[in-house]
Amino acid sequence: MEVLYKRCCGIDIHKNMMVACVFTSVRKKEVRQFSTMTEDILQLVSWLKETDCEMAAMESTGSYWKPVYNIFEEEHIPIMIVNAQHIKGVPGRKTDVKDAEWIADLVRHGLVKASYIPNREQRELREMTRYRQEMIEERARELNRIQAVLEGCNIKLGSVITDISGKSGMAILKAIISGETDPIVLSELAEGRARNKLQEMRRALQGRVLEHQQKMLEHQLVHMESLTSLISDLDEDIKKKQTL
Repeated sequence: MEVLYKRCCGIDIHKNMMVACVFTSVRKKEVRQFSTMTEDILQLVSWLKETDCEMAAMESTGSYWKPVYNIFEEEHIPIMIVNAQHIKGVPGRKTDVKDAEWIADLVRHGLVKASYIPNREQRELREMTRYRQEMIEERARELNRIQAVLEGCNIKLGSVITDISGKSGMAILKAIISGETDPIVLSELAEGRARNKLQEMRRALQGRVLEHQQKMLEHQLVHMESLTSLISDLDEDIKKKQTL
């Protein structure tokens, strides 16, 4: 079978360790084991530079490949990330062949296809936008928890205000947390179109807030506001990243 890379490397990576098999000629190969600590990754880089490695490859296992890929990219070591299912689907593997050796052998003969990996700037932007979305979802969950506590108080704020995280809803919620229980006083905090149904709102705000519920609402509101601030900061960071 035709040899595409005479000097290549296959890496079998796990959470705390990785095994690397390097072909240094058509027939000669060597296997070494490393931890996934940065120091050991750099030792692997040095070894590959010493052997003039033309191409390295590893499976896209979880997120374990990412720090290795980043360091290889910085050190200008050519590397491809390959799909684990594709590796398993290539016929001809002997049962006693180690994963790293099998990956290296497939690379050597050009039998693996590199997965698409965005460039570093795109990867960083994706991580930030993904985290931002997670925080938006967490804020929505916290808002749902606030509504659940209010329902437990028999306060039907969500029935008379479409978005309780809006200006009117937050004003009423903060008043409840401060100890206000009079539905007339609470309803007067509503603004805009919410004031069109003051009578209904007063009925909805006539509940019973226990001390522990008041404290829970306070903690939940603090958490939600901190998430709102975090999302705003992330928006700024993402905007700056996009303009670079």
